[in-house]
Amino acid sequence: MSRLKGYNRDTLKSDAIAGVTVALVLMPQSMAYAQLADLPAYYGLYAALLPPVVAAIFGSSQQLSTGPVAVVSLMTSASLAPLAPAGSEGFIAYAVMLALVVGVFQLSLGLLRLGMVVNFISHPVINGFSNAAALIIASSQLAKLLGVQVDKSEHYYQTIARVAHAAINHTHWPTLAMGLLAITIMVVMKRLRPASPYVLAAVVITTLLSWAVGFENNLKPPLSAMADPVVRRTIVEYNHAVKKALAHHHQSLDLRRRAAKLKPRTMAYLETIQAAQREKLLSEQFHQRASAARHRLRSFYLVSVKTTAGRVFYLQDKAPPGQKTGPERWRFKVGNAPLDLQALPLAAGGEVVGWVKPGLPPFGLPTLELAVLPHLFTYAVIISLLGFTEAISIAKAMAAKTGQTLDPNQELIGQGLGNIAGSLSMSYPVSGSFSRSAVNLQAGARTALSSLFTSLTVAVSLLFLTPLLYHLPQSVLAAVIMMAVVGLINIHGIVHAWKAQRHDGIIAVLTFLTTLGFAPHLDRGIVLGVSLSLLVFLYKSMRPRVAELALGEDHAFHDASQYHLERCDRIAVIRFDGPLFFASANYLETQIALKRKSMPSLRHILLVCDGIGEMDASGEEALSLIVDRLRAAGIGISFSGVHHNMLEVMKRTGLMAKIGEDNFYPTVNEAIAHIHHDAHRDVGTDIVCPLLAICHTEHNSDRELH
Repeated sequence: MSRLKGYNRDTLKSDAIAGVTVALVLMPQSMAYAQLADLPAYYGLYAALLPPVVAAIFGSSQQLSTGPVAVVSLMTSASLAPLAPAGSEGFIAYAVMLALVVGVFQLSLGLLRLGMVVNFISHPVINGFSNAAALIIASSQLAKLLGVQVDKSEHYYQTIARVAHAAINHTHWPTLAMGLLAITIMVVMKRLRPASPYVLAAVVITTLLSWAVGFENNLKPPLSAMADPVVRRTIVEYNHAVKKALAHHHQSLDLRRRAAKLKPRTMAYLETIQAAQREKLLSEQFHQRASAARHRLRSFYLVSVKTTAGRVFYLQDKAPPGQKTGPERWRFKVGNAPLDLQALPLAAGGEVVGWVKPGLPPFGLPTLELAVLPHLFTYAVIISLLGFTEAISIAKAMAAKTGQTLDPNQELIGQGLGNIAGSLSMSYPVSGSFSRSAVNLQAGARTALSSLFTSLTVAVSLLFLTPLLYHLPQSVLAAVIMMAVVGLINIHGIVHAWKAQRHDGIIAVLTFLTTLGFAPHLDRGIVLGVSLSLLVFLYKSMRPRVAELALGEDHAFHDASQYHLERCDRIAVIRFDGPLFFASANYLETQIALKRKSMPSLRHILLVCDGIGEMDASGEEALSLIVDRLRAAGIGISFSGVHHNMLEVMKRTGLMAKIGEDNFYPTVNEAIAHIHHDAHRDVGTDIVCPLLAICHTEHNSDRELH
């Protein structure tokens, strides 16, 4: 309750205004993002109901706004596509189940104080993935913006090719005009008044226009009204294929559920799995037939002729001569479900959101299916980490402005509980939103209670305002998504990573290309990026930077190779930059062996340990072996700048006593001053050592002190 300390009427007013303002942005965005997740639009409102307030109360950020976001919505669609047809009851059930799995995983990480696990997703990986995801999200809305219908392909680029092909002949120009009008309104208002609710303005204006001009124009005639036998036969073929595909799909799932209850590797288990696989193959075969029939239906353009018995529909170029046809060109609206033969869906206008079920969502625990849990868990982990990385990044950016303290583990708990609460109210996975959090902060939100007003506004809308959403054009929701993801495109971030470290730039580019190339399997881009990051980290850990130092003109020690400095052939000053542990110990041995081989006159090695923060048992053993080998060869070894942790290890193991405390020096300068004379004992006075200047400087200082 410490957050509410000093809470007063002014704070309440600020939170209320900010909460309502965020809700006005959240509602149209959430409906758009729900459709990006292949869910009915109003499920976005369900996802905007409980998660914002629960995540805000239990999280650590005061202004972070949680709800549906673009990347998580896209990942939700990609994860559920293999399990059920988009938008079906099974698909919705799996989406709610996914929210629960994501929430439990995030909550577990937070309770176990494992927030640092998100560090495995490096910034270049996030940058490459976000840029690819933004392009995928924006291009995925082209079909709705153009008013064309296409089936999704196995590869995303094939889907875009289908959209482009369909657009050549089937673009619905009023639909495109509505979308472009919405984009124009949002761009102009955002430029003139950035703090205005430009998304809401675009939605309100286009919805009123849609209602005024009769943008939607639908009919539902029976099959008997189709005059052309090709059309009737295609409809029957489509229904048969869809029903068969669904039946075999459900049979496959039932068999997998049955197999999950059997003992693995038994004959009954293997037979059940084989039967499930056969059913899955049959489902895919009928799905392909349904897809072909659906494509044919979508390519039909019909005209109507009024008769005494009602309207009769003909293919556009096959209407009876002399008959007066209506001005409309009718198209079939075909989704993934079988068509009702007594009410075939025809459209001559644009597509709108349509009827939205009024009232709050049903509350209760989602149904858990153990057979699909392994598939969902993989995506849940990626969604959890990506969502939390985005949320904590936003929270940190706002904390820098407000001065509040953030706890990443507490934020994980808040996000996890938000997703769990959402799963109890028919929500799909959610996360923190950058744009809405910025609106929340700019609108004056002072505490997490602003999110309570956001949720209350959404609840009121669900109870009383859903009829107003009926005429909202689908192309406008597509425009909202396109505008929202523009901010995710950040090519400068990839260029910056390339300039900082070449390997970071390569990882960002490869993550970007892999995510694009394997879409809709977005997890592959993340997996590749994380794997490459870990490999680079391991490689750098196994091969830390080892530099030989030499004296520069400024009487300071620098990397001799980098600054082209002259080196002493009797003393090797070696700096090891990295922890001395099991992965890097052998590398230090190798580098010192190479140094001995390349310097036949070597008499002493000074190991500069400023960069060695930690040393484990393997590192200590390697160091002891190096000392033995050097001394056996008549070469001395000293150490400078040894950290306390490393000294403690050497004391406990007896290595320090073995080396001798007189061989440890606080600085390189002091070490050189003491070891230089012995290392050059047999050298003539006519040879000038590059380290002599520092040696003389140190001795002169000693004389002055004495």
